[in-house]
Amino acid sequence: MKIIEEMNEIHLTVNGIYGYRRMTLNLKRRFGRNVNAKRVRRLMHVAGIHCVIRRKRPLYIRNRPQQTAENILNRDFNAAGPNQKWVTDVTELKYGASQKAYLSAILDLYDGSIRAFVLGHSNNNQLVFDTLEHALQGASGSRPLLHSDRGFQYTSHAFRHMTRVAGITQSMSRVGRCIDNGPMESFWGALKCESYYLHKFAEFDELRLAIQKYIYFYNEERYQQRLNGLAPLEYRAQAV
Repeated sequence: MKIIEEMNEIHLTVNGIYGYRRMTLNLKRRFGRNVNAKRVRRLMHVAGIHCVIRRKRPLYIRNRPQQTAENILNRDFNAAGPNQKWVTDVTELKYGASQKAYLSAILDLYDGSIRAFVLGHSNNNQLVFDTLEHALQGASGSRPLLHSDRGFQYTSHAFRHMTRVAGITQSMSRVGRCIDNGPMESFWGALKCESYYLHKFAEFDELRLAIQKYIYFYNEERYQQRLNGLAPLEYRAQAV
């Protein structure tokens, strides 16, 4: 069947990362097929097309915070326009002989786009400071709400000072409630499932290049149903 050939082409192009919902969006965008998602799921099963499976995130022990903020976001993950609500987090990645790298990112809740990211060798304050600086450079004059977990970088006095100077309001998840930062957790899951877990990285630079390529793909080419079938930056462009 022609549609199965098209699904296989999409499947191979993205290294098997799409489930039936995203496959449906891509069939429409790339081949002009207005096909029901349930039919796509059935055809994927028949053709033996399976997406990769996400892995569970390991648990980490939190340090006692220097200062905290209220959960102002309160799981309201909708934003009326760009640069109104940002979420942020740091995740651990590995390369070589179990060497560690740390990825910090900021996501805009308006369109789900990654506004800034920094990959470093150390999980320290400078990592998140640099990430916030990069995000602010691309959002001149904005005063977003910035939501995070209670990681030691975000609860430090230095980070509080930085956000106050920038006119940013801090919001923090409740203790042990990852769902309070759900969109950021979802992005980490997508990145790891759709890129990181599919490869082995011998060097830091290999990992960095893979992260750069995936975030470009995520922002520019990864169509999302909640964005009317558009990629995040396509959707964002409509607001300008």
